Amino acid sequence: MPSEIRLIDTHAHVASGQFDADRAEVLARAAEAGVARIIEIGYDLPSSRAALALAEAHPQIYAVVGLQPNHVHEAPEGWQDELRAMAARPKVVGIGEIGMDYHWMKAAPADQERFFREQLAMARQLRLPVVIHSREAQDDTLRILGDAARGQPGIMHSFSGDWEYARACLEIGFLLSFSGPLTFPKATELHEAARLAPLEMLLTETDSPYLSPHPQRGKRNEPARVRLVAERLAALRDLPLDAVADQVWQNAERIFPM
Repeated sequence: MPSEIRLIDTHAHVASGQFDADRAEVLARAAEAGVARIIEIGYDLPSSRAALALAEAHPQIYAVVGLQPNHVHEAPEGWQDELRAMAARPKVVGIGEIGMDYHWMKAAPADQERFFREQLAMARQLRLPVVIHSREAQDDTLRILGDAARGQPGIMHSFSGDWEYARACLEIGFLLSFSGPLTFPKATELHEAARLAPLEMLLTETDSPYLSPHPQRGKRNEPARVRLVAERLAALRDLPLDAVADQVWQNAERIFPM
């Protein structure tokens, strides 16, 4: 029987080649688990095109398009024009994932920041929220958001910091989106952030096919498992799953123009 609880996966990559063999089955399992909406995220122009195509083929899927910091060095001349054209399509609900990444460092920090700021400005002009990728770059991410995105709607994708970092993101006005690591038993700092942050500022995601939650850790992730993230969030806050799922749904509807 389908679940009566309505869940949303606010960050997935179902257009990834890892799902080419069974994408229809993956989407069917998501629906069976109660996942009524999926936000498909781009990270470069090709994946953004694929996200848009997937969204336009499925009523329950919406797209976010953008250039992630690990791919900005691949951007062709005129990338802004294509990104802006995609962002104008009705099924596109945000710009992302964009941000800073000092783990892989595939582009110089100055180049990452230039692309980040340009896409923040584009999102503001288009009145779209932004989805932020930040890895080992907390200070610079906060600095840039603090002076270029304050008052702009945004989401910290796959939030993995402590309460201090969470509070700084919340002060800028950004929502925190939790993924599989929230379910890991030893992620105590992340658990604290999930307990202390206002429920109306929280989202759930999978980042499929990555970051599969416990007890599926290490396996290919998929949107159906956002239920495990929502269940852990509910347990951490000592709330029923339906109450958490309903509030997260409202939060997503508030920030994404769906």
